[in-house]
Amino acid sequence: MLGDARFFGQAGPFTLAEIAAATGAAIPAGTDPARRFLRAAPLDAATADSVSFLESARYAAALGASRAGACLMREADAAKAPAGMIVLACAQPYLAWARALGLFHPAAPAAGTIDQAARIDPTARLGGDVTVRAGAVIGARALVGAGSVIGENAVVCEGVVLGEGCVIGALASVSHAILGDRVAIGPGARIGHAGFGFAPGPAGFVSVPQLGRVLIGDDADIGANTTIDRGSGQDTVIGAGCRIDNLVQIGHNVRLGRHCVIVSQVGISGSTIVGDRAMLGGQAGLTGHLKVGTGARIGAQAGVMGDVPAGADVIGSPAQPVRDAWRAIAALNRLAKPAGRGVAGQDKGSR
Repeated sequence: MLGDARFFGQAGPFTLAEIAAATGAAIPAGTDPARRFLRAAPLDAATADSVSFLESARYAAALGASRAGACLMREADAAKAPAGMIVLACAQPYLAWARALGLFHPAAPAAGTIDQAARIDPTARLGGDVTVRAGAVIGARALVGAGSVIGENAVVCEGVVLGEGCVIGALASVSHAILGDRVAIGPGARIGHAGFGFAPGPAGFVSVPQLGRVLIGDDADIGANTTIDRGSGQDTVIGAGCRIDNLVQIGHNVRLGRHCVIVSQVGISGSTIVGDRAMLGGQAGLTGHLKVGTGARIGAQAGVMGDVPAGADVIGSPAQPVRDAWRAIAALNRLAKPAGRGVAGQDKGSR
């Protein structure tokens, strides 16, 4: 069930005019803007009092069978809608859908309560309406911005600064870090742990003190169980608006630009610089001290061992431009085919 009331906030009903205003969609001429809708639902679960969306033409069959009362879609797809369905035309249906879901399922406001089982150092400073849940720990001299939420058993270590409206998930830990406003840290994430630095010595390895910080820009979202190491001599920087999936490893001194997308199980080695709006596919691995240009896209499971130019698309291991990689794969496949195969896989001239 979409939006189970036990877990998600509920709002509505909303008029068609209110939905259009929230999503930026256009209401068709002759349609009653006061018509009310109770919920947002996917095409296959929608009813006459639901608003739905169509992002891709591959779901045209689901659209034709849907009972949704209204649907967010591109104007070019309007002819595919069944009779009686209100077409809410918009340029970016998925973005409009996100806004519709936010309308019907708004985030719960910060409760502004501090659980008795939380431990807060007397020198820590908390802004207004901060929520601190059971078992959470806030260390000495930490600053927590107004409206922030510290989840169950989370740890905000000494000296850490959180901006306004931050959310620190259950069991997460944040140390040696300064966060902007509205930063979300998923459950179990580790922010600010010492980076992987050591020097070989005659008696074994000597750990190199990691004296940098983690700086995270406004509106960054960092997934569950992701780890971001603090810098060694410099700072590790996560740009504003970045979206980092679960189970990502970011090494010391890495610098991500603004609005980067990092998918699950990516590993970025130390001192690599990633430009604005770059996208890294799942399980991609980047060696250290590289430069990835603005808007570059790195495919899933790519092994990146050299710099990637701005706007480039690379795949494979070692990573190379997409066209080159597919040519190499095609050539390898041709070489791998057995020569001179006859009927039923028998070699010609074997009889």
